[in-house]
Amino acid sequence: MRAVFVDANPALRGIAERLGPIATPGLGLAFGRAGIAPEALPELLAGAPIAVIDHTALPIEVARRCAGLRHVVFLGTGARSYMDPEALAGLGIEVHIIKGYGDTAVAECAIGLLFAAARGFAAMDRGMRGGRWLRSEGTQLTGKTLGLIGFGGIGAEVARLALGIGMKVLAWNRTPRSHDGVAFVPIERLLAASHAVSLHLLLSDETRGFLSRARIAAMRPGAILVNTARGALVNEAAMVVALRSGQIGHAALDVFDIEPLPAGHVLATLPNVTLSAHSGFRTPEANERLIEAAFAHCRRILALSPRQGPEP
Repeated sequence: MRAVFVDANPALRGIAERLGPIATPGLGLAFGRAGIAPEALPELLAGAPIAVIDHTALPIEVARRCAGLRHVVFLGTGARSYMDPEALAGLGIEVHIIKGYGDTAVAECAIGLLFAAARGFAAMDRGMRGGRWLRSEGTQLTGKTLGLIGFGGIGAEVARLALGIGMKVLAWNRTPRSHDGVAFVPIERLLAASHAVSLHLLLSDETRGFLSRARIAAMRPGAILVNTARGALVNEAAMVVALRSGQIGHAALDVFDIEPLPAGHVLATLPNVTLSAHSGFRTPEANERLIEAAFAHCRRILALSPRQGPEP
């Protein structure tokens, strides 16, 4: 059976080339390139039943032209930001996602962004590179309250790290949870009490725009907002208004409504915003686990297709 890793960056391709022949005998693996346009996918796939996709959109009109495509292995949990799994299922294409591979990496990114926002590191760095000696008064995080919206694997890792630096941790989750040292509270209490709020929800029709204008208004004035989940969880226009007014003291963002962030975007013009290029999950350790999990999906697909022979 043939699979194509349509948008492999050099780091992921190196791991896939090393692990592929050992991890998945009988799988012929080809590669595209990072930054490939969705319109190029039908020709690249050329009838392959499996597409491994990192962060390339697969619109339904493109998928219709991908003859033979039956499985998409999406490298992460946020497939809905790039494709419509239900619409693809209507074409006989199943979307497989990967959970848990980067929980620690993303949690460390969230805590790193929290520190950067609290201490103004990005602004001082920009100022010093421009010849200005900017000394800002930061926020000490020990003793402050961190509110976690969503409490899956990443949220639990963020809680572990935050508790380790002496923060109080509140959490809200759509289904009941318990965790040592974490108080689970209604969303209204979390927003009102938290000095910093960190988002850890999956994006779905129910969670899109979860941090609405009303919920932003209900946040503790001057709170820090950290988002390493999905940009569409937040009403971006309302967030910008809140940043300008000081209702949100600082936003530290790894994800955006439109990615890559367009040149001249309003978020890049605000001094109380720290930007990261959707890289929270990018560490060698997480990459290794990610590719291992992708090949595990491929093995399951192969096992369900016993009559498909190996291809070069």
